[in-house]
Amino acid sequence: MLRSCSRRPAVQKGESDTMSDDPIAMDRLVKLYQLPDPAPNLASLVSRGISIRRARSYEKTLVVQWVRAMFSQGWADECSVCFSRTPVSCFIATTGGEIVGFACHDATYKNFFGPIGIAKDKREGGVGAALLLACLSSMREAGYAYAIIGGPKEAAPFYRRVVGAIDIPGSNPGIYIDRINGSDS
Repeated sequence: MLRSCSRRPAVQKGESDTMSDDPIAMDRLVKLYQLPDPAPNLASLVSRGISIRRARSYEKTLVVQWVRAMFSQGWADECSVCFSRTPVSCFIATTGGEIVGFACHDATYKNFFGPIGIAKDKREGGVGAALLLACLSSMREAGYAYAIIGGPKEAAPFYRRVVGAIDIPGSNPGIYIDRINGSDS
């Protein structure tokens, strides 16, 4: 679901590589009890004037409009659902009072991470990783042991590198069946 893609990490000798070279919409699983510490990434962003935080209910219209304008109506719809949760299950990255990224969890299904999107000019500075870790940490704090990332396709290497996401065999098409024509998420 991330609109940017990091290079595929090298596989260490003796390590299993379940990721195919031809990304498909297979769901991925993340062990929330083994998340990396988000503090170093967050500190780096703060030093550059970027803040990662949970969106606030009164920001719903602005956040959802930004997601629609930058990505798609489908993602905006999913993001909108997150504002009905307590606490809100959407995180945003901001700089100078402007949104530069967002990430959600429990939008389409419980225990699912996504969508996530970063402004094009902010995709190489760790904003995506910080949003991912903020969301997944929130899920862990809510009592989840695992998170599912629904069909990330090209972003699968990013999820594998940042949080060790692994393939869920047989999960294609997973929850993404019987979609309404015109669906753009």
